[in-house]
Amino acid sequence: MSYKDDIKALAQLREAQQGKWASISPENAARMRAQNRFKTGLDIAKYTAKIMREDMAAYDADSSQYTQSLGCWHGFIGQQKLISIKKHFGTTKRRYLYLSGWMVAALRSEFGPLPDQSMHEKTSVAGLIEELYTFLRQADAWELNHLFRDLEAAQKAGDKAKAEALIAKIDNHETHVVPIIADIDAGFGNAEATYLLAKKMIEAGACCIQLENQVSDEKQCGHQDGKVTVPHEDFLAKINAVRYAFLELGVDDGVIVARTDSLGAGLTQKIAVTKEPGDLGDQYNSFLDGDVIESATDIDNGDVVIKQNGKLVKVKRLASGLYQFKPGTGEDRVVLDCITSLQNGADLLWIETEKPHVGQIKGMVDRIRQVVPDAKLVYNNSPSFNWTLNFRQQVFDAWEKEGKDVSAYDRANLMSAEYDSTELGKLADEWTQNFQRDAAREAGIFHHLITLPTYHTAALSTDNLAKGYFGAEGMLAYVAGVQRREIREGIATVKHQDMAGSNIGDDHKEFFHGEAALKAGGKDNTMNQFG
Repeated sequence: MSYKDDIKALAQLREAQQGKWASISPENAARMRAQNRFKTGLDIAKYTAKIMREDMAAYDADSSQYTQSLGCWHGFIGQQKLISIKKHFGTTKRRYLYLSGWMVAALRSEFGPLPDQSMHEKTSVAGLIEELYTFLRQADAWELNHLFRDLEAAQKAGDKAKAEALIAKIDNHETHVVPIIADIDAGFGNAEATYLLAKKMIEAGACCIQLENQVSDEKQCGHQDGKVTVPHEDFLAKINAVRYAFLELGVDDGVIVARTDSLGAGLTQKIAVTKEPGDLGDQYNSFLDGDVIESATDIDNGDVVIKQNGKLVKVKRLASGLYQFKPGTGEDRVVLDCITSLQNGADLLWIETEKPHVGQIKGMVDRIRQVVPDAKLVYNNSPSFNWTLNFRQQVFDAWEKEGKDVSAYDRANLMSAEYDSTELGKLADEWTQNFQRDAAREAGIFHHLITLPTYHTAALSTDNLAKGYFGAEGMLAYVAGVQRREIREGIATVKHQDMAGSNIGDDHKEFFHGEAALKAGGKDNTMNQFG
């Protein structure tokens, strides 16, 4: 409904109250409605799921239409990211938010900083989703409030053309609310626990949930050692649990991202159940490392024996009770994981890799697409990678393969600043710059994200300010390094009172109290110094 139509409808509603609502302004009520487009988290989940589905279809038609996100650990960080995107690019299209379980563990737990091992409170994930959307909705209210104030000024000045232009902007306002890809880790327990937590996340606004195939109580960060995977039947039960949560809550097109950690996981907790040769359990067990046995005398107390490729095999079990996979089987396990997940309800894939290499990712995706042609990835452009060293070494290796002289470069020391201005360093930066578009085109990556960039940016900016402020620069460190830049670069937070809702609060005071309103935005408000 347009702003004008809403005013008419509210005016009729007021009239029906026979004078009891005489102090209620239809214009003010319509304005408040416009500034609060989404009433519940489920409204957001349904709206953003539709966006993701449309974006996935657009990518299938044209791989240059890939999507991106940055991980945000606080609602304010997510809000400022979206405000910045709208400011610089005019639209939020194909830009999402990522909610990182790593950052929840490190920054949002009541226990304090924790490793990424699913030890934080389950509800902190849903709580962050709700917080992010609260701040994004507030960004809508903040931006629209400025448009409504401008509209009021134009109407008072009798400028009908300007007023109509502003009403058109209001009616066509693009929300800051975008999809969140939310990390549910390994599901925080059994399938029932996964279902219950997924419901909380969806009710908070999540349209997309990322689930990984690690053992829930052995979960490790994807870029650390010691990862343990589960048989497919266990993982598929959790995919089903998430799908049922979406369907129960009416988000019929909710998106599930199935993540596999098999490339870096050498262990499994269980031997899969198998009923006949070649079934899914048998395929999983075929990767288990072990020794062929010829007779019962080869079996010691506590040994576990399975039938593998027609032979009896004593599988290798560690003192922890975990079973070991055959070396070099990681990529084959990844391909089987991905095909199985897509054939059983997942919508997108996540392959956790040890380096950002288009060729490596493409090799796996090509194999997956032989079975599932429209397979698409969400890919972690991880801060755990040393991007500079990785791409310099990739260039070095490519040149060496071409027969180019690389004697001027020390491959093991390519991180050194001495290589920054070299031909190799510049080409590596170019490859880094093009990584996302190249990988979207060549390796089926629909969505590129950085899991925890704002963890690093917060630390870096704080370090720079602390170094100057507590050192020789004193107050100039803040003035020159922060405030002056905010003013000149048009950063909205320079008017921090306005950003926090002071002007919205003033307008509400006027709505509620009329001429008796005591407003904060008068002549003595120091925010007036910023224009």
